Amino acid sequence: MACRDHAEERTWRHLDTCQFKTFLHARIPRVNCPDHGVRQAQVPWAAPHSRFTLLMERMAIDVISACSTIEGARKLLRISWDETWGIMERAVKRGLSRKEQRKIHYLGVDEKAFRKGHKYMTVVCDLMRGTVEHVAEDRRTASLEAYYQSLSSEQLEAVRAVSMDMWQPYFSATMKWIPEASRKIVFDRFHVMQHVGKAVDTVRRQEHKALMAEGESTLKGTRYLWLYGESRLPDKHKPRFDDLKQANLKTAKAWAMKESLQDLWGYMSPGWAKRFLERWCGWATRSRITPMKKVAQTLRAHMDNVVTFCRHRITNAVAEGLNSKIMAIKRRACGYRNKEHFKTAIYFFCGGLDLYPACKTGATH
Repeated sequence: MACRDHAEERTWRHLDTCQFKTFLHARIPRVNCPDHGVRQAQVPWAAPHSRFTLLMERMAIDVISACSTIEGARKLLRISWDETWGIMERAVKRGLSRKEQRKIHYLGVDEKAFRKGHKYMTVVCDLMRGTVEHVAEDRRTASLEAYYQSLSSEQLEAVRAVSMDMWQPYFSATMKWIPEASRKIVFDRFHVMQHVGKAVDTVRRQEHKALMAEGESTLKGTRYLWLYGESRLPDKHKPRFDDLKQANLKTAKAWAMKESLQDLWGYMSPGWAKRFLERWCGWATRSRITPMKKVAQTLRAHMDNVVTFCRHRITNAVAEGLNSKIMAIKRRACGYRNKEHFKTAIYFFCGGLDLYPACKTGATH
């Protein structure tokens, strides 16, 4: 195609030279395309719509990845906030477009608080690779279904287990889309124990209030003692805790139930685990301790997918680790008002994506 004319001069930021900013200037030819009309030629040193050379973008991605804050990266690179986000958005877009449609055997599904006021995001991760695979707004059934809908039938068949908490919308979405999901859903053991731990704390608060009304301060200052397991209790607290356990306290009984439930996770057979959990629920129900009875009712209702842990032996520990990383990203940015920016940051730092632009000049990075 013949050259029609040359566009106005454009400028691209390049790698610094001796600590001086370096810019590349060029007038790009425009051609007459018989199918699409007038089009500007694509340059080999920069991506379309970018004001940075490919090598500069590659270095910027490294700096952003290594810095503790985006603001810090921006200052080191001597570029604006909007330019920094532009680099990140292009990098994530490239990474997602290059992502292979591979089979993932073990998935973790968790929620992430975006802002105060029950504003959540749904995060799906690959438990084996430790990468975020999907981020969606809210924590509704549709939030998780959007991910399952993006998978092929072969990928859905390849899923061996999905770890999640007992949130009904996630359960419903997985039951609808994953073949034989009833045998593959694993209610995360840490979330189960978290429910029991909260029940113990509720018992402690109720009993402490009743004792204080009678002038007794036995449970004062003991909140964190009841959060420890028997094997993790610091030596300095053991004498006092032994006295508390020997006292006739509902809190001590509730704590003993929590400790006993830990034995559930050692079973290898779902059948034997179910028998153990039935006995435990019976004990909690007969205890007449209301918070523990409620926990027993919840575990009975979800028993089949609690004991699937014995078959698949997976937890949301990887997802929780990613959540901690996401929280650190959020803190460093002093929170995110823009959900799309938050999603971009999650994919950039936790997606395991190929973020770099392909250099067309033969240079290596």
